[in-house]
Amino acid sequence: MKPKRKGLRLLREWLSPEQLAQYDAHNYFDVTGCHSGKRYRICHGRATNIYELDYAGRPRVGWCFIPKGRLVPGDVMLAQKIALETDESAALRAAKKFPPLWLIR
Repeated sequence: MKPKRKGLRLLREWLSPEQLAQYDAHNYFDVTGCHSGKRYRICHGRATNIYELDYAGRPRVGWCFIPKGRLVPGDVMLAQKIALETDESAALRAAKKFPPLWLIR
């Protein structure tokens, strides 16, 4: 099996049923930060793919953090999901902020 396919298969195994349905429909899924309770949207990709959402579900700020190494998108998104859900503060300390230049539906 190719690395991209394996990475996506592993990601899909770790997503909740709601996250999986969201990913299948929109190519992104939402997670809740473990410390703040804020909602983040992780879009398919490896970098500049995380958006902190406001109360109405609109992107407020973008965050970029990726694990070291040459990983496929599924592996990167899984690492981002686990980081935000288990150690949000450390993940955001390592992240770079960026303005959301386009709206996410």
